[in-house]
Amino acid sequence: MLALKRMMKMGTGEYDVTIMQTPNYGESKGYNPIFRLTMEGSSHQDIVDQVYKKFNVTDSIPRDYEGRFIATGDIIMIDEGTLGITYYRLEFGGWKKINRVAVR
Repeated sequence: MLALKRMMKMGTGEYDVTIMQTPNYGESKGYNPIFRLTMEGSSHQDIVDQVYKKFNVTDSIPRDYEGRFIATGDIIMIDEGTLGITYYRLEFGGWKKINRVAVR
């Protein structure tokens, strides 16, 4: 309970994040979940920025990660439980919120 109050005071929360990639770079179909983790952040924008930084620097990538560097076309799924699931695809110019239908 104390941890929850502390998170609300600081404006941060825990997010369940799944990275999804296609088998080959540049494909637009066949997305598979590659890696799942829990991250703390203040917003979805904060989380996608953290994921991009973490999975594009060799020294910060977890040892059990088997995907590629995060690149254009990759998708991040943020699951907030009862608040719902949100998908973001990395496009030229940054992350774009997308509909679940786009994840094939």
